[in-house]
Amino acid sequence: MNLARNRTHRRTTRLGVAAGLVALSATVLGAAGASATGSAAPQSRQIASSVLGGDYKITLTALRSAEDEYAASVRLQVYERTGGAWKETDRVTVGDVDGWFWYPLTGSGAICAFSTASTEPAPLTVSLLLTPSLGCSDPAHYLVKEGRVLAA
Repeated sequence: MNLARNRTHRRTTRLGVAAGLVALSATVLGAAGASATGSAAPQSRQIASSVLGGDYKITLTALRSAEDEYAASVRLQVYERTGGAWKETDRVTVGDVDGWFWYPLTGSGAICAFSTASTEPAPLTVSLLLTPSLGCSDPAHYLVKEGRVLAA
């Protein structure tokens, strides 16, 4: 009887130790995963692009919020062709930081208006989908002059 109780105790102890190791591994892996994700760059997706006369390129990029998985920001960037490569000359945030919804912004029909012209200064209009039920944002107007973004 004593021998059977000893075997049961050893088996229970081994199971307890194994469960403890599994829990410890999960904690360590979870912490490593959290720090890896916390330091990772935010998810981004280019949603529009236009080249103006071969001299300037304008892009709109959705940046997913690090704090709210449903929120996003929109970055407008201007590039100038220098030495055969595109070099960023300016960037601005369209609307508020984290003021957009990630899924409508990166889905089909996200661009309501994205227009510009190859003039100096180049007028630029941006309107994006807020949500399918709300529709499009009011147009934001900018000017691109000598590679810089100005409010219109």
